[in-house]
Amino acid sequence: MRFDIITIFPNIFNFYLNESILKRAQKKKLIQIKIHNLRDFTKDKHKKVDDRPYGGGPGMVLKIEPIIKAISSILNSKFKILKSKQIPNSKFKKIKIILFTPTGKQFDNKMAHQLAKNYEHLILICGHYEGIDERVKKVIENCKLKIENLSIGPYVLTGGELPAMVLIDAVARQIPGVLGKKESVEEKRLGVGVPVYTRPEVFIFKGKRYKVPKVLLSGDHKKIAAWREKHKYGC
Repeated sequence: MRFDIITIFPNIFNFYLNESILKRAQKKKLIQIKIHNLRDFTKDKHKKVDDRPYGGGPGMVLKIEPIIKAISSILNSKFKILKSKQIPNSKFKKIKIILFTPTGKQFDNKMAHQLAKNYEHLILICGHYEGIDERVKKVIENCKLKIENLSIGPYVLTGGELPAMVLIDAVARQIPGVLGKKESVEEKRLGVGVPVYTRPEVFIFKGKRYKVPKVLLSGDHKKIAAWREKHKYGC
């Protein structure tokens, strides 16, 4: 799976995407993550990527030109086909462009699984300010590419960088080999959604003893399964 991130704050991603499981997945070449500074696709000396909205209103809007140039550059580097007028649709079946916006469909684990299963390349556009020029979506659709607006929750963030990291993390862990064991994927685990315990068996703090439930120490798998079912969060 390849992830291309289009952002005006590329340094935000350096630490999170290069640690732990995501770092190992990149070393194993199970995933590839590339970050693109939107300002690199501007012409003026000030590298301006936004402007005032037509019709008035507060805030600024990300301009169409640098975004389309960034997407074209990403696809040209992979396929070297956008310079021709004929764009083979078969090349784009496994590619999806995602725009992070508060008004988008809310991202969840089911969606992460579907993205990992159905696509090989995700291009993530990190929105900012009042959003991006609406014509970006029209251009993408006219190029026979798939685009979807996504949000990671019922709240407004200052930009799409955090959502991009959330999506990459959630999708990457669905890719075979990224996690140590197949059972480690959340929906495959027997104990998902239940309280979990580990050593020590008894923890003492300020004179009080905190014990692991006896059933989990019993070795009786049927009783343990029944206990887990009973104690699922939300039940």
